[in-house]
Amino acid sequence: MMKRIALKIGGSVLALAAYLFLWPVPIEPVAWSAPKDLGYVGAFAPNDVLDDIEPASLDGFTGPEDAAFGSDGRLYLATHEGVIITYDPTSGDVSEFADTGGRPLGLEFDDNGTLFVADAYRGLLAVTPNGTVKVLADDVVGDSAIAYADDVDIAPDGSVYFTDASTKFGAKESGGTLAGSFLDLMEHGGHGRVLRYDPATEEAEVVLDGLSFANGLAMTASGTHFLVVETGDYSIMKVALDGSTPPEVIIDNLPGFPDNINRNGDGTFWVGLVSPRSEAVDQLSNMPFVRKIIMRLPAFMRPAAQRYGFVIKIDENGNVLEALQGPSGNYALTTGLIEGPDGTRFITSLTEPDLGILEP
Repeated sequence: MMKRIALKIGGSVLALAAYLFLWPVPIEPVAWSAPKDLGYVGAFAPNDVLDDIEPASLDGFTGPEDAAFGSDGRLYLATHEGVIITYDPTSGDVSEFADTGGRPLGLEFDDNGTLFVADAYRGLLAVTPNGTVKVLADDVVGDSAIAYADDVDIAPDGSVYFTDASTKFGAKESGGTLAGSFLDLMEHGGHGRVLRYDPATEEAEVVLDGLSFANGLAMTASGTHFLVVETGDYSIMKVALDGSTPPEVIIDNLPGFPDNINRNGDGTFWVGLVSPRSEAVDQLSNMPFVRKIIMRLPAFMRPAAQRYGFVIKIDENGNVLEALQGPSGNYALTTGLIEGPDGTRFITSLTEPDLGILEP
């Protein structure tokens, strides 16, 4: 009897070991060396400014990932439901503007009132002032199809620059934006890139590749460079549009996972840190085999985003000018911040059911 029990236990242990070591997973982790997390020190010293956020209802829409002001003074928001909504800062009125049929993330208006959208499921889109949606780029560019359009901005010559966060782990194919980002960050394979769309030729080209989850993108005030966020490397890079100088990392070893980046009228930028760094992810950076084992564990046992609000303000050289934090996690998974004309600060989030507001 005891022998049979022992055999059953031994068989179960062997089956579990075989699963943990051999079961196929979608990632092929790459070894890298995560920089030592210095924590919330210096310019990142703890505060609770974001704990004073006032939530503004979005009438049932959720996950206001990015925001852009229209010429009508309303704030346009990308939502998890695939609908771009407008929010009136004066009345709080919410209305539907356009349904992309996908998962809109980055938003940016041109001078003619066209709203360019980086849609994680559908590629680069343009939305006319009356809400008509047109696909501009959704096919193969270079050697890979656009799989995870993430953020967008417009150069002075009208060219549209946008990020393709991961060519391997598409947002739709992975089961959503959060799932796709988790897979890409766990693999750390450099599948992110920046693309340029030329409205004259209606063609897109690769500007920069090999990035670790290419996320937020914003032009500098001069229009000669753009800043692009590498979420997987906790860094932000400055890139010359004409390629006259090599790309330069202007800030690295951030204390969280950076997301969107939005330029202010004075040429500075707000960057959202969607979650604090994960000690487990950093410790396993040079252990690709163990990261495979982690992927075989139940979802609740894997590293996950932490509820901690965090946005930082930087100049185009990477100097940190402000750091706003919300340790209570009342408004979390913060993706960015956009300032209104009166100084009101609107904070966006990957998952929250509201828009965050900080009065001046």
